[in-house]
Amino acid sequence: MKRITPNHKLMIKISPPWKILIILSCLATMAMYAETMLIPAIPTLINDFNVSYGLSSWILTSYLIAGAVMTPIAGKLSDIFGRKKILLIIMSIYTLGVLVGGLAEDFLTMIIARTIQGIGLGMFPIAFSIIRDQFPRERISITTGIITSMFAAGSVIGLSVGGLIVHEYGWKMTFFTIIPIAILLLWMIRRNVRVSETGTPPHSKMTIGPDMKPDTANNNTQFKANQRFYSQIDIKGSILLAITIVSFLLSLTYLQTPSAEDQSFNIAEVGSLNPDSAINQITPFLIIGIVSLLLFIYQERRSKFPLIDFRIFLKPPILLSNLIIMIVGLSMFMVFQTVPILVQSPAPIGFDENAITTGMIQLPFAIVLLVFGPTSGFIISKMGSIKPIILGAILTAAGFFILFLFHSTEIFISVGLAVLSTGLSLASVGAVNVTILSTPIEFTGVTMGIGTMLRIVGSSIGPALAAMYMQTNQSLIDIQGITTTVPSSFSFGLIFFTALMFSVAAIVMSIVLGKKLLVRT
Repeated sequence: MKRITPNHKLMIKISPPWKILIILSCLATMAMYAETMLIPAIPTLINDFNVSYGLSSWILTSYLIAGAVMTPIAGKLSDIFGRKKILLIIMSIYTLGVLVGGLAEDFLTMIIARTIQGIGLGMFPIAFSIIRDQFPRERISITTGIITSMFAAGSVIGLSVGGLIVHEYGWKMTFFTIIPIAILLLWMIRRNVRVSETGTPPHSKMTIGPDMKPDTANNNTQFKANQRFYSQIDIKGSILLAITIVSFLLSLTYLQTPSAEDQSFNIAEVGSLNPDSAINQITPFLIIGIVSLLLFIYQERRSKFPLIDFRIFLKPPILLSNLIIMIVGLSMFMVFQTVPILVQSPAPIGFDENAITTGMIQLPFAIVLLVFGPTSGFIISKMGSIKPIILGAILTAAGFFILFLFHSTEIFISVGLAVLSTGLSLASVGAVNVTILSTPIEFTGVTMGIGTMLRIVGSSIGPALAAMYMQTNQSLIDIQGITTTVPSSFSFGLIFFTALMFSVAAIVMSIVLGKKLLVRT
């Protein structure tokens, strides 16, 4: 009889990599399904909860802030206590948030539910870390593309089905349809995902760049020392980071149109903001945000166990690729906040459409992402990361340029979103690939947590910035004899122009990133 060695036993316990990839990719599908189903309901939620456009952004933002704070913590917790265990706990919290969201009867309860749900975003750096452990270096870009395509699949399902559900059954049903999916995935992960939680994972040679040779000097002693270094959680840093993000976003939220008695309503535009009133509203939040940011940086530099290790994060390839990822998140969620309100706004500013049409107009965005998700992974595996990142940034800028010029026509909005989606897919997969392959494997959980956090920070800024523009630039219109205010055409143009400028910045960053990697190789 063949003798089974301890190492052989360990290999028996580890699930086949592709099986694990399929199961964990379903998390991406579920999360984007959940978000995109809710997107067509944003105008309905504004009416049901009787909140301003500025406050409405917190339906997305509260979810994203909780995720921004939780993702690096989740990465560290998974490195300490085991990735599967922490993944199951965080998924359970996510499921609870979905349930509370479906039961919400007021805006405060909704924000609490979305915050709990946002904690669940911490599952993604863990999933990326598990997949990184299972696959060799040359397959990382392909697996990243597959996960991106699963995000897109969730978007396609959410946008095509979500509008119908909102229109026929109400927005609460969008939450209740997610609960059985979450429970099923919990069961599948618990039963089928078996990973080694100790020692050096498979394919663990440390890599220091996407086109560089592995550093074989990494050994178990150093690995264990690094594990001990990351064996504590930076609670102070987490709190300061949360205060910083919330303070700056509240500054955007409270840049709102003055009350009716303080405005002189003329024929067209209403969005002239009283500068003194705006400064008085946002100054306390700005001061708190700046002070907490400085304290956060000080805390991270002096902490033995930092939330963000600047020694790793400030390396040019990791820093630049993460900034590009942040712009991708900002662009995507700025669109998610803006397009439903534009489509459902009364004519002549909007198209006076319903939730079903809103989903259909946005559907090309998700379909193109579904096609280019896995395709971009194969492209990057053949061409490297830099050329696709640069092309992606250029296409992103082109998409926003189309939206900026032609957002008064439904077909051009769909075309612009399709071009935008192509660019975001290429840039995102390429930047994630650079981040993963530039990071020593023992820091993967932490670094992917930081990368996901920055994507979510960008995502939280996007809707808040869009809502601020819509709240501060409004027009008076007459609807069946009733005068009301809605975001002006100028506000939508300003949103798309701002996103265009961010995209131009991403082009510059991608070119610099290419030069940095060329110098290192």
